[in-house]
Amino acid sequence: MLSTRAAAVEDVVDAVVGLHATDPATVVLSACARLERPSVAEVEAAFYDRHTLVRLLCMRRTMFAVTAATAPVVQAAAGAAVAARERQKLLAFLAEGVGWDADRLAEVEKATLEALRLRGEATAVDLGRDVPDLLEQVVVAAGKPYETRQNVSSRIVRVLAAEGWMRRGRPVGSWLSSQFRWEPATPWPELDSAEARAELARRWLASYGPGTEADLKWWTGWNLGHTRKALAAAGAVEVELSTGPGHALPDDLDPVEDPEPWAALLPALDPTPMGWQARDWYLPDRHRPRLFDTSGNVGPTVWWNGAVVGGWAQRADGGLVWELLDDVGADAEAAIAREAERLASWLGGVRVVPRFRTPLEKELAR
Repeated sequence: MLSTRAAAVEDVVDAVVGLHATDPATVVLSACARLERPSVAEVEAAFYDRHTLVRLLCMRRTMFAVTAATAPVVQAAAGAAVAARERQKLLAFLAEGVGWDADRLAEVEKATLEALRLRGEATAVDLGRDVPDLLEQVVVAAGKPYETRQNVSSRIVRVLAAEGWMRRGRPVGSWLSSQFRWEPATPWPELDSAEARAELARRWLASYGPGTEADLKWWTGWNLGHTRKALAAAGAVEVELSTGPGHALPDDLDPVEDPEPWAALLPALDPTPMGWQARDWYLPDRHRPRLFDTSGNVGPTVWWNGAVVGGWAQRADGGLVWELLDDVGADAEAAIAREAERLASWLGGVRVVPRFRTPLEKELAR
């Protein structure tokens, strides 16, 4: 959904299965890049008024924004396993750090959820005032130069949210803020995990296919067995790609007409460049060192006709700048300039600094 745009943010999110939400700015920038009428207010309304979008800790233990209709599938296919692992890590952390067992944790969680119910919405600071046990501290990285003390509240709240007992509401501050208010929630309906994985595989193939087994395994964070079973249950058929064997949905085998030429400026962690593990077919290897950080997070990218051709950033005054890494011709340069003007217009001077900065972005932002 880049050569054509959508009228509704929910349609955007479903078209890519989910938007990366580790950096709050990514959600808005990715959605607006694909909306006919870019609007921060429209994205916020979907989250906080209509509740048609939600944030889930799911694939690869990464935060995604998905539609409420898709959330039960994503939770059963990926989120539930992540939540279970997070709870086990939390129990070990608390046992070592403050001597709590599972029963003690359950008491604190019950008090926390009751405090949240009474308030209706609350920040982590609010909950700490109501439930002093949340302010217990654990020494992290003891004996190391970066040793610190950490309240147990953040980890407890994170697990309760991962399990669906609370959800992120409006942030404290602007849409760039990662400090959210919390609201009471009800866990998503439980679905059969194998059926959910098959459905998520089907949705990934519909959005990103044809793709490889390795791509799907990486994107979901599943093991190889779950990946292969999900592909089989989804009815995927083997196809030959330019890079080797791949999979596609059986109703997606016909040739596709090339779209009209299109340009896009996509944000850091956008779902399109993060949709596959193997990226050679749209991102030349020679460009990767400047566009990715050392952890594999992609920075802001410039696209022309389905390929990454450069990167962009904002200077301290909010001015938008970009650099092309390939010679794309005058028509492409003009189209990219129009997209940059469109982005700058709806941003209205707001400066976005990616949470995970990459070499080219830092160079351009100077």
